[in-house]
Amino acid sequence: MGAPARARRMRESLEIERVFLLRGMPALPASRDSLEIEQGYLATSDGTRQGRIRRTTFSDGRVLCHLNMKTGSGRVRQEREGEISREEFDRDWPMTAGRRIRKRRHRVSEGELLFEVDEFLDFPLVLAEVELPSIDHDVRIPAWLSPLLVREVSDDSRYHNYALALHGPPDEGVPR
Repeated sequence: MGAPARARRMRESLEIERVFLLRGMPALPASRDSLEIEQGYLATSDGTRQGRIRRTTFSDGRVLCHLNMKTGSGRVRQEREGEISREEFDRDWPMTAGRRIRKRRHRVSEGELLFEVDEFLDFPLVLAEVELPSIDHDVRIPAWLSPLLVREVSDDSRYHNYALALHGPPDEGVPR
């Protein structure tokens, strides 16, 4: 097998986000944008995580592939991301076996914030996340989202995508 994908230009940024567990899919505003995401995690032979590759299919049929690496935990993490070719993605996808998730993402703008509702396709779980400009930025939960809000899970590593790719959702966390 070839070496893992390497993005040609990596963009570095600070990711500040809050994540919320939902009891189901909310009735989303018509103005939403939806896309499909397949992502898998690359690891060394000893299981050490090396990064994530992601294929995103947009509603207009465009497909983009990325290599992403995050460090840190909780609400604030350092992120490095760059685009890779479809060929690189297809070559490296087999190396992510057993460490994958698929989800439908719905993006809804609320004022200056963008809420993303992730509907996981391989198990019954719905999460909403919002990226923030600063750690102390006030978040008002939109009226279309609040009836289904169970609790915030930003600091619960069991709800991070990597943990979900390995183990699926925590039993106590999947509302029925």
